[in-house]
Amino acid sequence: MTTPVPENSRRRFIKLTAIGLAVAPFANTLLSGIVEAADVISETDPQATALGYKADATKADKRKDATALCSNCNFYSGKAGEASGPCVLFQGKLVTANGWCTAWAKKVA
Repeated sequence: MTTPVPENSRRRFIKLTAIGLAVAPFANTLLSGIVEAADVISETDPQATALGYKADATKADKRKDATALCSNCNFYSGKAGEASGPCVLFQGKLVTANGWCTAWAKKVA
């Protein structure tokens, strides 16, 4: 029976160095965890239309609760005081904090 010999050779070193140099320009993007700023969703977007999204909640005909806003919705994950933030329902897009849609659910504390 033969024992495995570790591949600590010059060829392996050169191969790994070449791969490292090829990947290096992309390393910052891959490891930073920072994404580009998303665009605010348009009311004419098909998903926004389907959910009755309005950027100004006062213009939403179906809204029954006058206090219902995207900023106090369970699906909204923006920071307090910001004009817009991400919403789970509109992945990759931002919604206005003063907006509203039919999927609104009161934020659980």
